[in-house]
Amino acid sequence: MKLFTTTSNLIEQMVAWRRDFHQYPETGWTEFRTASIIAHELHKLGLHVQIGKEVVSEERMGVPSDDELAVYYENAKSNGGYVKYMEKMVGGYTGVVATIKGKKTGPSIAFRFDMDALDILENDEITHFPKQFDFRSKYAGKMHACGHDAHSAIGIGLAQVLANNVDQIEGTIKIIFQPAEEGVRGAKSMVAAGVVDDVDYFLGMHVGINVPLGTVIAGADGFLATTKIDAKFTGKAAHAGAEPEKGKNALLAAASAILGLHTITQHSDGASRINVGTCISGDGRNIVPAHASLKLETRGENNSVHTYVHEQALSVLEGASKMYGTELTYEIVGEAKTCASSEELIDLVGLAAKDINGVEEVLLRSKFAGGSEDATYMMDQVQRQGGLATYAIFGTTLAAGHHHEKFDIDEAVFPIILNTWLETIERIYQYQYQYN
Repeated sequence: MKLFTTTSNLIEQMVAWRRDFHQYPETGWTEFRTASIIAHELHKLGLHVQIGKEVVSEERMGVPSDDELAVYYENAKSNGGYVKYMEKMVGGYTGVVATIKGKKTGPSIAFRFDMDALDILENDEITHFPKQFDFRSKYAGKMHACGHDAHSAIGIGLAQVLANNVDQIEGTIKIIFQPAEEGVRGAKSMVAAGVVDDVDYFLGMHVGINVPLGTVIAGADGFLATTKIDAKFTGKAAHAGAEPEKGKNALLAAASAILGLHTITQHSDGASRINVGTCISGDGRNIVPAHASLKLETRGENNSVHTYVHEQALSVLEGASKMYGTELTYEIVGEAKTCASSEELIDLVGLAAKDINGVEEVLLRSKFAGGSEDATYMMDQVQRQGGLATYAIFGTTLAAGHHHEKFDIDEAVFPIILNTWLETIERIYQYQYQYN
């Protein structure tokens, strides 16, 4: 007999939550509405809920300005956010953690769900499913184009099943709702706040990732370590025709840096990536540019390769700045590690998924096709403590690729994910009995 069961009504409610979140997408550190609704639903279940600075440290990366945060706060307030919870998130501390303590002794299990959206203008064609069924984004230039709206809804659904079956829980189960995964900013600050310090088993997940509906990958590997850097060159303006020698050309410094960054020598120990995504500079055609800003990222197949690429990138930036007599400032606005899923937990998730209705194929291990993920901070912390961690992929049919204006998912994946996680809890209990 199964410890935990779900209902069709709950799946319908999860779809409703997902479509609601989809209409009000909030990017990293601005998830006031999303997080407050999650907190409200968790409180209704009678769970112990921690919010804001209780679960997010002040060591955050890539936080919007106070003025931007104030605008997003007011947007959330005007569109159904719960102010009594939002008040604890002022300043962008938008994390939420629910803890469910069972009536029996047992392990500490944590599930992580990310909440944030992307700066993308959602497609407005009638053939686009969210447009056709009236849940397209209401915020111009922002969109849930990766599936975190679905993740958030699944997290609430999981909490509801567990809250209704506390007598069956052995030990503690934490459900972590993380802000700012895009740009890999949020997990590190939640780890610093101690949210996984007592966790024995950690489970992260993602929908899609170009895996078909009915396929479950029990453990993803191959996450690329990464650093996101915002760099600024400050020079000196001058008349480009009359006195060019009196200027210090920040644009040329940035251009030289871009070329240098993309010619960093590869490392023999593994693959690396580097990309300059934006370059903004100058005020006019007849003015020596006094400022230039770059947004770039470095990635490495392992931590040592990434350290090499990152340090080389900083040297290139500094060298280009000196060559043109400018001043260089830079900020690290996102970071993630590389981390491998734990073999024992991969096996448990694989066993759990194989008998779930709708699952056609279970792959125990596969490389993460999405590049980098900051859940690796949580995975690494748990493994360093002697615990087990894995990151699963739940395939679903996509209308377009991740981070695309036409992105949408097949919600038929919802019961697959929910039931797999519930079965995984039971498998963990059985594993505890056998080996502890």
